[in-house]
Amino acid sequence: MAATAALLLVSLAGCATDEPAASPSDASSAPPAGAGTGEQSKFFVQADYDNELALLDAAPTGPADKPWEQVLNPKMVDTAKFKKDGPHKICFSNAALNNPWRQVGFKTMQAEVEAQGDRIEEFVHVDAEGKDQKQIADINDLLGKSCDALIVSPNTTATLTPAVEAACKAGLPVVVFDRGVDTDCPVTFINPIGGYGFGHVGAEFVSQKMKPGGKVLALRILPGVDVLETRWSAAKVAFDKAQVDVVGVEFTDGDPAKTKKIVNDYIQRHGTIDGVWMDAGAVAVAAVEAFQDAGQPVPPINGEDQLDFLKMWKDEGLTAIAPTYPTYQWRTPIIAALRILDGEQVSAPWKLPQPTITQENLDSYLDPNMPPLHYAMCGCTDLPGYPQRWK
Repeated sequence: MAATAALLLVSLAGCATDEPAASPSDASSAPPAGAGTGEQSKFFVQADYDNELALLDAAPTGPADKPWEQVLNPKMVDTAKFKKDGPHKICFSNAALNNPWRQVGFKTMQAEVEAQGDRIEEFVHVDAEGKDQKQIADINDLLGKSCDALIVSPNTTATLTPAVEAACKAGLPVVVFDRGVDTDCPVTFINPIGGYGFGHVGAEFVSQKMKPGGKVLALRILPGVDVLETRWSAAKVAFDKAQVDVVGVEFTDGDPAKTKKIVNDYIQRHGTIDGVWMDAGAVAVAAVEAFQDAGQPVPPINGEDQLDFLKMWKDEGLTAIAPTYPTYQWRTPIIAALRILDGEQVSAPWKLPQPTITQENLDSYLDPNMPPLHYAMCGCTDLPGYPQRWK
């Protein structure tokens, strides 16, 4: 959750919004002295956390060269009741196109639709612009548009649940992806391993690379989105276990200027910051630049697979890692919808692999021919219009 998503990310991943920013106290109660992580998120579910961490080492099934078609621990469900002759009208209610991660992902989805052109006669996309009420209205409107299948990427989790349930009750095959909802009525929910895996990988790396008991600044995008909340809740577990001092948990709104100000304020307040953890990589470059502007060494940090961060990591020799929330997942809902309309079984949930970029494999993801806000894990190089469509 990513961010990459700068125009970005979120991960999930993802997640700029025009909702007001929340302070750390909005997401947790008063933290215990010396820890700074506060109480665990209401989104935290121990069994889901354990499952996602186990999936980090799981072997996927499916084509080795097509991770967007792979599945981790598949649980197949019958879809025969949705079988329908094509070509089809596929409708998509999108949370937003308000950051580079979502823009790259949507271009990938559009290209997948084009690649499936003989099977899709119409593709209807509605942008909720990061507004819950607009997305609720969008979904209600789509229910009267004779869609054969409905894809939903929810803006926020709880608020969009009733609208998704209404779509299910209308008899449409519903596919949810990227961010989840609090219902199991969709035929499937598609996303990579998820927020716990992302948050754990970044926090464990930062904890191990910084000095014991050092000061960590946690930068978040916004509250209330499941994939972002679980990223933070997994990071909290790792930081509490490592007994680092989380001196701040701040929301950036995905704004580079706000990010720089937050980081600078913490440098001024604490003298040094020993580690930076982020729930999305959208503003990782801005965070690095804040340390450089202050004449401070850049501490261990996690970003995402946005190319501007990967290039800075390489050029500046950063101590970094990039857990990812791959934009190739935007291909999968189209593939899933068509399989469902063919009456084929699909996995529910449909968990996709979630690779991590490390110092050892960094070079293989750098692409100087693509723009800075592109995401390395777009899974788009075999799609119509590559690379021009993504430039």
